[in-house]
Amino acid sequence: MTLCEGEDLERFLRNVDEISELMRELNSSDVCTQEKAVEKADWLVTSLEEKETCTTRLNRTVINKTPSSKSGPMSASDEPKQNPENFMKALEKDAAERQRRRQVNEERAKALKEKGNKAFAQGDYEVAVKFYTEGLEQLRDMQALYTNRAQALIKLKKYKEAISDCEWALKCNDTCIKAHVHMGRAHLALKNFSESRLCYEKILDIEPERENMVKDFLTQVDLEEKKTLQEKTARDKLIEGTEGITMVPDLLIKLDRPNESNLYYCGGVELLSEAIKDSTGQTLFRLNNGFSVISGNNVVRSSLAQASKEPCSKDLCVSVLRLWRVVCCGNEENQRLLLQCSSRKEQIVQLLASPASAIQQACLTLLCMYSETQFGRHLVTENLCLHRMVENLMDCLCKNITSGTTALTVLENLAGENKFRTQFRENFAKVFAAPFEHLLGNISASNQDLLRSLISVIGAMCRDEAISNKLGSREEFWKSSFSAMRRCASCEYRSILYPLLGLMINIASNPAPVIQEYAVVVCSRCVVLLSDPDGGVITRAAGLLSKVLPKSAPAIQEVVQQGVVKRLLKILKGAGLTSSRYSIKALAVCTASSQHACEELVKFDKRLVTVRMLLGSSDEVVVGNAALCLGHCSAVQGAAAGLLGTDCVLLLLRHAAGGAKRAGVQQNAAIALGKLCRAEPRHMAKLRELHGLEILHSCMKLIT
Repeated sequence: MTLCEGEDLERFLRNVDEISELMRELNSSDVCTQEKAVEKADWLVTSLEEKETCTTRLNRTVINKTPSSKSGPMSASDEPKQNPENFMKALEKDAAERQRRRQVNEERAKALKEKGNKAFAQGDYEVAVKFYTEGLEQLRDMQALYTNRAQALIKLKKYKEAISDCEWALKCNDTCIKAHVHMGRAHLALKNFSESRLCYEKILDIEPERENMVKDFLTQVDLEEKKTLQEKTARDKLIEGTEGITMVPDLLIKLDRPNESNLYYCGGVELLSEAIKDSTGQTLFRLNNGFSVISGNNVVRSSLAQASKEPCSKDLCVSVLRLWRVVCCGNEENQRLLLQCSSRKEQIVQLLASPASAIQQACLTLLCMYSETQFGRHLVTENLCLHRMVENLMDCLCKNITSGTTALTVLENLAGENKFRTQFRENFAKVFAAPFEHLLGNISASNQDLLRSLISVIGAMCRDEAISNKLGSREEFWKSSFSAMRRCASCEYRSILYPLLGLMINIASNPAPVIQEYAVVVCSRCVVLLSDPDGGVITRAAGLLSKVLPKSAPAIQEVVQQGVVKRLLKILKGAGLTSSRYSIKALAVCTASSQHACEELVKFDKRLVTVRMLLGSSDEVVVGNAALCLGHCSAVQGAAAGLLGTDCVLLLLRHAAGGAKRAGVQQNAAIALGKLCRAEPRHMAKLRELHGLEILHSCMKLIT
């Protein structure tokens, strides 16, 4: 579409309302209205001709090209040169022609856009801009061409032109997310930080669900602004000649000398570490190419590769690692630059496996510094070889107790990151599970503290469902866990028991067949732990029972024979909310499958006082399982009769009537009421008194 044609179209669109009204009047059954409409059409055609600026002067309008000079309405004897029907046909023909031309231009613009995209993908940004520009010559209101050209212009560092294109894209579509993103990037490159933030924040007004994306963009702005301020401060201090400000540049000049001894470089690096006391020193290190000076030195490089047998080689390696930590601590730009170099990031991973404990510990300390912040964890996840790194960290745990503590800190910090976890879905068993199972099977006084923290790491990794399923299906995990449960319950390693039970509860939620195979063993040990002096252990033992029992009928029979009902009732009489949830669920599972369990419950809970008390709980999970237990026990001889005169019917009816938010609770209460009345018909009197039959009838759809 040419410029003139585009303007012509815009003028036509601006007058579309007026033309639509004119058509309505021309089609009016009132002759007077038609006459006025024809005169109005004359005036409109004349005004359009006077305003026409296009070089193409072809006038396709054929109605009444000589307007009437009369100021009043036309008389009935005056005949317009073109009737309303012809006028409408002319407009329709003109619109159809314009539509046809637009479709042709759209096809050309799309083809040019694809060519531009291909050039952009190949890194030929100048050519991409050329194709996008040619596309816009065909179709000036194509939003994608503006945003794509803006992206290419940013690559060419033509930021002001990119901003202009984004503004045009927003005129085409004011909800264009890409336009705001590219404009934000262009403003950021120009160090217009406030404008950049405003661009990103506008995205939330359009699509609030993009909050995480916007948060990342705003973080980039904050980091770039912080970097700019640091560099300005450092340069100002250099100009002012602040005392000691040239020490860092001077030391870097001396360290840039080639072919000096290891001792020379080691001493220089140590002095440099001491000279860098704040962000200004860190910034001067960066501005004076400190990373290149250190990494580019052949002697330093040989020491970091642990290939040198010269004296002080190990000391030099440790000194460089310490320098990197000093330079990067709290300085995000330096952290990024350090891991940006492929040789440096490979060296860091390799040095984790160094046989020299001092080198290994210095490297761990550097990694620990990175793992303490969200930005640092992102850099580690994006840049380091995670599989090799974690293998080396786990090796530190298994072999070196001293360095194991720092290695665990790094793992704990990283395991909380979703992107880190997803990287280990395929090889979790090899990298994490196998060393963990080895430690579980070999608990000692020296590693129990590390093992407790490692359980926390494994638990964090298992927030990923794929990883959790893999661990739950490992027979080695369950065997080593049972062994650890037995050892920890009766010796000095009890501190491991509580976190281990928590991990097993989470893993037991998975439908792995291996859990069924070991259900009898694990449940039997949990019953023993229900008498443990530690309340936390009791709660988690009940929790593990509630997860495993539904998977195995033999396990239910075994624990009932062990007296689990009596122990669970004891817990329920004085338990907190979590213990109540776990214990009443375990009881519900037992009473559903075992008549003996029902009889035990009625025997030890006279008139089911404890169960009825739980029906009044604010926790609907507790209420639902309590209703199940009561329904199961109704079949025990004398149990239903023992509930006559209690508030049992009222409580169940209240939940069945829809007082509960969960449909399952309503269903369980209705079923329990039905079983209770069947076992003891005298409850029907109370039910009728409370209009319970109508309520139960309405619950039939739930029961069905």
